Amino acid sequence: MKTYPGIDYDFRPESYWSSPDPLSLILSHVKGSNRRQMIRDYWNAGVLKELDDDLLKDTLTEAERNRIGRIHPSFMGGEYLPEFKVGEEEIVRIELASTTADVISLRARPVPGRIAWRVVDEYPNNGEYTIAPETSIGPLTLAELIRLLDEGSYTGGFEGGLVLVWNNINLDCGGGDASDLRNFTSVESLLYPDLSTHCENVFDDWEEEKSKE
Repeated sequence: MKTYPGIDYDFRPESYWSSPDPLSLILSHVKGSNRRQMIRDYWNAGVLKELDDDLLKDTLTEAERNRIGRIHPSFMGGEYLPEFKVGEEEIVRIELASTTADVISLRARPVPGRIAWRVVDEYPNNGEYTIAPETSIGPLTLAELIRLLDEGSYTGGFEGGLVLVWNNINLDCGGGDASDLRNFTSVESLLYPDLSTHCENVFDDWEEEKSKE
């Protein structure tokens, strides 16, 4: 695993079941990417109370999803993620700049004596994810979380772990050149604030490497 300056790879959250701030608590189970951004924008402007209550819901009804999808297909992003299991929290969110803004979610939930991990997306019959470890004794360090993402895989045999695989799939399928795909994937975590910075460096390195090939 390549490391980058200014990132605390030894950082380990005390718990996955305590939000670091009120905004994170509000966002923790909100599925839709566009709705999450709207909530952030209204929160930062100090006018969250002005946002329609339906847009603050964790999960929309089918009718509500259809309604916002008519605004633009990107409003569907994340809205079809599966329901959270009891005690489960989203630890990492991978968002794709696809037409429907597809989302992949790495989640953790408490099981007797350990934490169980799983990866889900909005297409339950479209492929499978493999991650290791599937359980951990406690919260991971940032370095351990990155290794889990880097060593994970998605059906199809494409390289890149769970972070770069989407860029590689699109590059291989003629979805653009490396510079076009530099911003195709984004990664965020409410509990690991340095993760997105690490991944942005990874995407820069990927673009440079692929552009030379």
